[in-house]
Amino acid sequence: MLRLRGHDVAQYVWEPDLPLSSSPRPYLHPVRTLAGITVTDAAPDSHPHQFGISVAFPELDGRNFWGGRTFVAGHGPAWLDNHGTQRHQRWTRRTNTELAHTLQWIGAHEATLLAEQRSITCRWMSESAWSLGVRTRLTNVAERPLTFRSPAALGRVGAGNGGIFWRGPAVADIARVLSPAGDGLHQVHGHTADWIAIAGADRAGLAWTMVFTAADEITAGSRWFVRARDYLGVCSSLSWDKPFVLAPGESVDRHVVAVVADGALSPATAAELAATARQAT
Repeated sequence: MLRLRGHDVAQYVWEPDLPLSSSPRPYLHPVRTLAGITVTDAAPDSHPHQFGISVAFPELDGRNFWGGRTFVAGHGPAWLDNHGTQRHQRWTRRTNTELAHTLQWIGAHEATLLAEQRSITCRWMSESAWSLGVRTRLTNVAERPLTFRSPAALGRVGAGNGGIFWRGPAVADIARVLSPAGDGLHQVHGHTADWIAIAGADRAGLAWTMVFTAADEITAGSRWFVRARDYLGVCSSLSWDKPFVLAPGESVDRHVVAVVADGALSPATAAELAATARQAT
């Protein structure tokens, strides 16, 4: 459990008991505001393979590390026997405000494709906001290049998901999407942006806002995948509409920070919190 000044703000499920069809992987859930509002969902009926905040890819070396059906070019989503697994190896740091560990990404025939170093940090920002940082370094330990593909890279327009992914909770009404380009999903989906924010309210009417920002220049070059209709989701995409190839022995780094805030924030406040969170990393 991650804690800030007496508040339980996030639970990290690092050894999940999940079916193979969900591509078992560690995830953060529940994640809560300082007032106790839950801002993640896990295994919802509509998408039982989505879990809180995780690192997930629809296709890596022909394996599904996202869960659920695999998008097949020229066919569409299909159930395949190709799901991968992420396995915890060892802790390198474990405190109330910081977690760091190593993982293995397992493909076909128990072969290890990637070695990962992951860190999760939380920081107090104010009486109504805190920041959650997720940093990952993925290293190709196979003896061949590994290719990451999103469904968009295989022909499904707009489905550029794959990377550090947040699955949001059910909301009482339509969630609001904010970004420097203005309000609305289409202003930011498939684009780069300094920050994006999703503002909603739970079924009791309690408002919350999640603000997402890239914590380094490399991650800032990635496009955002955003869903705000049938479900809430935000992903900093590694492979939007083109394959990403990682050579043997090479690594790729990504670092995203989310501000978890009570209340419905204005664009100006969201921008300010995003800038503060970046500076603190």
